Amino acid sequence: MLTNAAAKAAGAHSRAYKLHDQGGLHLLVRPTGTKSWQQKYRWRGREKLLTFGQFPEVNVARARILQAEAKEKIEQGVDPSRRVAITVDTLEQLGRAWYRAKRGGWSAAHAGDVLGSLERDIFPELGEQTADAITSRDLLEAIRAIEARGCRTSAHRVRQRLGEIFKFGRAEGLVSANPADDLGAAMLAAPPSFPHAALTTIADCRALLAACELDEARPLTIMASRFLALTAVRLAALRGMVWAEIDFAARTWTVPAERMKLSRAKKDDARFDHVVPLSEAALFVLRGAKNMHRADAAMHDLVFPGRVKDKPIGAGALRELYIRAGYAGRHVPHGWRASFSTILNEEMGPEWRFDIDAALGHAGKGKVEAAYNRSVQLDRRRAVFDRWAEILSI
Repeated sequence: MLTNAAAKAAGAHSRAYKLHDQGGLHLLVRPTGTKSWQQKYRWRGREKLLTFGQFPEVNVARARILQAEAKEKIEQGVDPSRRVAITVDTLEQLGRAWYRAKRGGWSAAHAGDVLGSLERDIFPELGEQTADAITSRDLLEAIRAIEARGCRTSAHRVRQRLGEIFKFGRAEGLVSANPADDLGAAMLAAPPSFPHAALTTIADCRALLAACELDEARPLTIMASRFLALTAVRLAALRGMVWAEIDFAARTWTVPAERMKLSRAKKDDARFDHVVPLSEAALFVLRGAKNMHRADAAMHDLVFPGRVKDKPIGAGALRELYIRAGYAGRHVPHGWRASFSTILNEEMGPEWRFDIDAALGHAGKGKVEAAYNRSVQLDRRRAVFDRWAEILSI
């Protein structure tokens, strides 16, 4: 039988594996270090699988309680995986029910943003009101309070989320109308969107990295900045990066599909993991980061943690670094992707365009291009990253 200590000590391997407890209950340990409780059972002759949650949020004792509850349902003739009917009364209850239903398809960052906006701007004033009694005027007043702070983009996002909450409520038979339907007609227009600020010459890119080296930020923050520049990944991919994703021998970093900007169906499919060939310069940064970790660092530990070991580097840490370096309004962390694409397309020419796009994890728009990008083409992509590291480091 498993203990909490054994579950905590279980490290990530190159392949997922199971630690068995009792009665079909086991802990699935994935290569990313994620540990999920699962229960095998048979229902009407078919083998099925229940997931009870992740360790350590669900500890051994709690997992066994959930296992017992599932077995009790089976004995009562109820499939434990069958969805229980939702019952809500207030807007906050409805909003949280919608959030729980959708959470699995979102990244942790997006889920936090969604729930945070509701908890900040909607639940305090309207959360206790009966969901089916909420009027358009009620919602509009909450939206206008957001607009009054000068946050027009946020106001439109909250309006969209309210619309989805009430659509969910109508589909579940919990509310009779969607009072968010016509809010857009009474709202201020959203401000125009602009591309992420990005440097477009290699000399400026080198100068920014040099300026960052002189900053008094944490060494791991400066390393994260340089690694982001060398790999041109999205910031969310870097923030969630764990040692199990790095293959030093093969010189690759495999970003799980769940952290890529993909549809939910693709996020659940390992075939859409993004393989990033690592240049020697990128590997040098990783070795330096590894030297700054404890000697007993586990494979599921974050490569670039924040000030708290189990939390990723702050979402704004690199942006603030660039501001202090004197590049406010000129470059942001996401801008490395534009710098990478713009400079390399000029440097390497049109025959490398597909490889540069594939290196960024972009899916092609045409059938031929999409097929090309789905084939891994590691050698050509490695040449792209090696050339980028070469010109960035001169």
